[in-house]
Amino acid sequence: MILQTEREKVVKYLNLLIQKGLTKGTGGNISIYNREKNLVAISPSSIPYDILTPYDIMVVDLEGKVVDGNPDYKPSSETEMHLSAYRSREDFSAFIHTHAMYCTTIACLRESLKAVDYMLAITGTNEVKCAEYATFGTPELAKNATEAIRGAKACLLANHGVNVGAEDIENAFAITEYAEFCAELYVKAKAIGEPVILSKEEIDKHIEKFGSYCKL
Repeated sequence: MILQTEREKVVKYLNLLIQKGLTKGTGGNISIYNREKNLVAISPSSIPYDILTPYDIMVVDLEGKVVDGNPDYKPSSETEMHLSAYRSREDFSAFIHTHAMYCTTIACLRESLKAVDYMLAITGTNEVKCAEYATFGTPELAKNATEAIRGAKACLLANHGVNVGAEDIENAFAITEYAEFCAELYVKAKAIGEPVILSKEEIDKHIEKFGSYCKL
């Protein structure tokens, strides 16, 4: 099976999105890029995660052409958003898009996620930007998302969700969890009052301390 290891990991982490409360239903998608083979393993569109097998995970090239996978399924509707990230970022070999509740809440305000907690440094930035709105699955959304994540490892998508890219799926998932943690803190702090936001200088210190999580 082409990219068997990558496809197994896509299945594993798709199910972890549900288990960890990072999405609902079939919302979101995951991909892993094998740079040596120049191929991407990506989740199929609109298939419940708990019934997926590695065979069901689609394999595409960087232009989106299907190379392998269940012939009854189609690659994620957001495939171009993943591929655009890989084409523009040499440090990305895994990509997660999900509809995490608190990140999406902030994205519905079309605001950035600010550094209410030092753990936001794991995203490689002091402010997770929100991409301009575009309809899901469109080239315009892929372009907006690629621009918003520039210089960071995460971005929000206006009225939609959150994207994370990293050097491997393990780091990408960890960053997704911490971004959602910080978003939850931000939303809850705003419900009480006005949170104190850590400075860029302070976050830069933590980016350096976190090392591999935050290499840009």
